[in-house]
Amino acid sequence: MIRVLKGVVLLVFCAVVIIPFVAVISTSIAPNKQITESGGLVLLPESVDFAAYRSLFAGGVVTQALGVSVFVTVVGTLLSLTVSCLLAYALARPSFVAGRPILLVVLFSMLFSPGIIPTYLVVKGAGLLDSIWSLIVPTMISAFNVIVLRAFFMNLPGELTESARMDGASELKIFGYVVLPLSKAVLSVVGLFYAVSYWNAFFSALLYLNDSRLWPLQLVLRTYVINDTQLGSAELGTELLPPQASIQMAILVVSIVPILLIYPFLQRHFAKGVLTGAVKG
Repeated sequence: MIRVLKGVVLLVFCAVVIIPFVAVISTSIAPNKQITESGGLVLLPESVDFAAYRSLFAGGVVTQALGVSVFVTVVGTLLSLTVSCLLAYALARPSFVAGRPILLVVLFSMLFSPGIIPTYLVVKGAGLLDSIWSLIVPTMISAFNVIVLRAFFMNLPGELTESARMDGASELKIFGYVVLPLSKAVLSVVGLFYAVSYWNAFFSALLYLNDSRLWPLQLVLRTYVINDTQLGSAELGTELLPPQASIQMAILVVSIVPILLIYPFLQRHFAKGVLTGAVKG
């Protein structure tokens, strides 16, 4: 009886998670007539109609924003991983003299984050306003991710690094040829954290970018949903536009699917990387 009850509860929770997502996809591909009759939300479409997606990509705004988001996510994740790994490896070395003071600074930044105005003034002083780099540089290092990486590096067998050092390898070679190959699990997890953060960020663009050509997809999505902007209407004509709800759901799908496609490739490393980096330290 208890097992049956647990199964029912689990099914309910799964339905709560899955049904809204199915409704978003179904509404984005449902025919106009069904969306209008259902009041704007469709669970099972009668037929498939990609008019909403054609409307989105016809104007070029979403395509351009998608390119910006991909650039920021890929470049930002690579830079963040590089800088975070180097900092975490340095903090994990007992021989690093300034390790403890820098570690205290990293921990302090976790507890007390700067306000919006000081951050804006720093970005402005660095000349990053209306630059795509304003979406990457201010958030390049996450203190939490550095702590996770440091904990993982500290738990690697010291015999491996010592033997490489005795063979004449420099610290950089030890890091590149010994440490990194053993850190695929935690690198996958931290990389996913950074990628999701960059992909979903819109507030930085809202603060630092006045040029709409540099807007990432999430800011376009926010502006579009709030202001009910008709993307692609000039090319398709008002009479050919799908319902507003269909276009809104379509842009939600476009903004969600890329991250969902990446996760299955990293899923097998996820649990191992989080537990190894966060518990053993």
